[in-house]
Amino acid sequence: MKAMLTAFVAIGLISVGAWYALHEIGFGTGEVNAGPDVRLGDADE
Repeated sequence: MKAMLTAFVAIGLISVGAWYALHEIGFGTGEVNAGPDVRLGDADE
């Protein structure tokens, strides 16, 4: 039981740390999906 709880805490810490690290180095969804061929907000309604 103790090992399973430790693993759950480790998974949480790794995932939160990875989320912050990826956003800091520019791998957020806005940076990845936006490019010169993507026009956000210019679509005709």
